[in-house]
Amino acid sequence: MSTPNNFLWYELMTSDTAAAGDFYSHVVGWNTGDGSTPRNPYTLLRIGDQGVGGMMELPKEACDQGAEPGWIGYIAVGDVDAEAKRVVAAGGSVLRDPDDVPGMLRFAVVADPHGTPFVIFRGFGGEMPQFPSGTSGTVGWHELNGGDVESAFAFYSGLFGWTKDQAMDMGEGEVYQLFAAGSEPVGAMMKRRNGAGPHWTFYFCVDDIDYAIARIGTKGGKVVDGPHQVPGDAWIIHALDPQGASFALVGPRS
Repeated sequence: MSTPNNFLWYELMTSDTAAAGDFYSHVVGWNTGDGSTPRNPYTLLRIGDQGVGGMMELPKEACDQGAEPGWIGYIAVGDVDAEAKRVVAAGGSVLRDPDDVPGMLRFAVVADPHGTPFVIFRGFGGEMPQFPSGTSGTVGWHELNGGDVESAFAFYSGLFGWTKDQAMDMGEGEVYQLFAAGSEPVGAMMKRRNGAGPHWTFYFCVDDIDYAIARIGTKGGKVVDGPHQVPGDAWIIHALDPQGASFALVGPRS
């Protein structure tokens, strides 16, 4: 079994990186920077001068084939090629074979047995700095909206060493299963209930949920659910950015 790993990077594929950068800068508080390589334009999303995520523009041909804007998470692993084989052995699939971003990282795009995509990667540099829990602009919660919870948990725990935390009864025989990467819960898994495909939802931390809600509206986004209070004296919302990518926020009320 692998040493417990967690998501360490978050990437938005969007139809307009400039507009998306302006939106998230105002709503979440990130600043943007150029992280382009000779092969691909890339926009960094940063807290201060530290990158925590990035954006790439969806190619026109991908949009023509029905690709939609959305977020994907990167999970750090020790050996990308070996881990990609383990994904397949565990019932998942490889969507893009292991490849290098020269001088930066090796990665592969994979999917769990229910079709939920994510990225496995190993950076070529040092470890990323860790921010205190709840820091604005970090991800405070990772939520899998997928298939059967037990089989999903078996897949991720077998690969990454994640462990079960408490399970919350959602009614109709369904559970909201919290999981930990290391000693602390970092997310949960649930069976999706709507027509959306299987996906991970990332909850970006903000300092004031009501202020963020107002900024979403003025910047062309849309709140689709919430605010709802959750344990820890925090509130959550689900929203769409102006290009249609789904995201979530978590934070206190002033």
